[in-house]
Amino acid sequence: MIVKMMHLDLVCVASECEATLERLRELGAVHLDLGAAKGAELAEAKSDAAAAERAVRIIRKMREGKAYAATLQKLPCKTADILEKFDRREALAARADEVAKEIGKYAPYGDFDPVLAAKLAESGVYLRLKKDGTYFISMDPEAVSAADCVELPGRSLGAMKEEAARLDAEILSIDSHIAACDEDTIMAEYPALADRVAFSAARELMERSGEVAFISGWIARPSAAKLAEAARKNGWGTLLREPAPGETPPTLIEPPRLFRPVKALFDGLGISPAYTEADVSVPFMCYFSLFFAMLVGDGAYGAIFLAATLFGWKKYLDAGKANAVARSWLILLTVFSSATVAWGLLSNTWFGAAIPACADWPTVKWLADPSYKNMMLLCFTIGASHLALARLWNAACRFPDTTFLAELGWAGVLVLMYLVTNYIVGIFPGVPQWGMVLGGVSIAMVFLFSVKPSELKTRGAELGMLPLNIMSALGDIISYVRLFAVGLASVKVAENFNSMATGLVAGVDAAWAKALMAVAMVAILVVGHALNLAMAGLSILVHAVRLNTLEFSNHKGVSWAGYAFRPFRRS
Repeated sequence: MIVKMMHLDLVCVASECEATLERLRELGAVHLDLGAAKGAELAEAKSDAAAAERAVRIIRKMREGKAYAATLQKLPCKTADILEKFDRREALAARADEVAKEIGKYAPYGDFDPVLAAKLAESGVYLRLKKDGTYFISMDPEAVSAADCVELPGRSLGAMKEEAARLDAEILSIDSHIAACDEDTIMAEYPALADRVAFSAARELMERSGEVAFISGWIARPSAAKLAEAARKNGWGTLLREPAPGETPPTLIEPPRLFRPVKALFDGLGISPAYTEADVSVPFMCYFSLFFAMLVGDGAYGAIFLAATLFGWKKYLDAGKANAVARSWLILLTVFSSATVAWGLLSNTWFGAAIPACADWPTVKWLADPSYKNMMLLCFTIGASHLALARLWNAACRFPDTTFLAELGWAGVLVLMYLVTNYIVGIFPGVPQWGMVLGGVSIAMVFLFSVKPSELKTRGAELGMLPLNIMSALGDIISYVRLFAVGLASVKVAENFNSMATGLVAGVDAAWAKALMAVAMVAILVVGHALNLAMAGLSILVHAVRLNTLEFSNHKGVSWAGYAFRPFRRS
């Protein structure tokens, strides 16, 4: 469910602003619009936090591809010292580039003393460097056009190379120093920096008027009693009220305990339903697990995901179970990977191959239909159930208002579109008579009850869009065929890599050639399946998310236009 919010106005003595904010932060129950704050103090705090992030990135960058970094003893370091040294390194690198270009310009002419060349010119003997890399000495200063010559350098080639070597040595020294820094000392300070940013923003939101100060925010209704107790102890004045029309409270989702980890997925995707919309956590997690399994389409890939997740669980338990977000993600990945393994058992697909002993299982035979009609039927059935669930949910929420009949009508329209879709692709021989009757009655219900008579002037145009909306419902159900198409593509890619790998050893007789081909076969299998696994992950982000946040959400009326409830508290 979406937790009800109360708007809070809090008044305190102006001289106790700092203490009030400290206690509000300890309370950890009030959402403040920290993003609206602007000011010099906040900018400085953000700058310090950004500098710490930059310092950590620089340390890790200096270690990339450097064998010595792993053997260095890590040293405590400060953000300012790292940034200062890195800026010095960038300046040195820029100068090194200039010297390298200078060396490249004069290297073809060899090493000579420009001072001696100047002395010769005073005696009437002129050294000229031609652009083609040659040089000559002439008594005539106009022997060659200046446009065809390169100006004499200000120093010898040897001096240039000495500077280049000196610059490279200093750059290497800085790189070694930064790579040896212990970024954990900076990261340990980052929560305090983040808290300072939030506190600075809150301080700027605190308005003053004479001897009093006040601040506004949002608090979850269940936390109102805790706030009242804190107000009594600290002498605050508080005013709590329901959200006014036009206000947009933050959204706090509290799914059933079993489905609570899906909040981590919402945070990871950066989505949140609006405050006035529905919490779709339960169907989102259930259907996302199914979509995950079908899009990956291979039980062995699911086993790899599961093994990696179990390793993550071990690390999590060794760390003392301190990270709630990590725990939520581990639960989600356990569910998703287990669903993928289960799909592999049902379809008998393991690294693009089948286990002969499982070939006669009923589910394997049904899913392996050469015409693919059964798989498409399954996809359309999943789609129809997903979308019809949204409409039936709407009907239950709107009852006893007459608009609930329109939502029931839309559920019937989806059933009709499901029958039509299966007829179009040749799964059903036709649309049954009962389906036509149900569709006709359902369309009439949508037309009669979507818009009330009193709303015809303002919403009457929606009835004119009804034919287009019905066709859109047809397209929504058809779009679920992506579960079959993408999953099949993943299996076919795996099969092709298997064929490429096994084809290498076919017809090879020599032992050394077989050994060489075996190595190449293993390389193709590892690289090919790793690439396919990565593509499967990408398809999940694209298709599984879309079916939940677009097709289903459009029918449920969830716009994902909200913003998450983030109470003011310590990191």
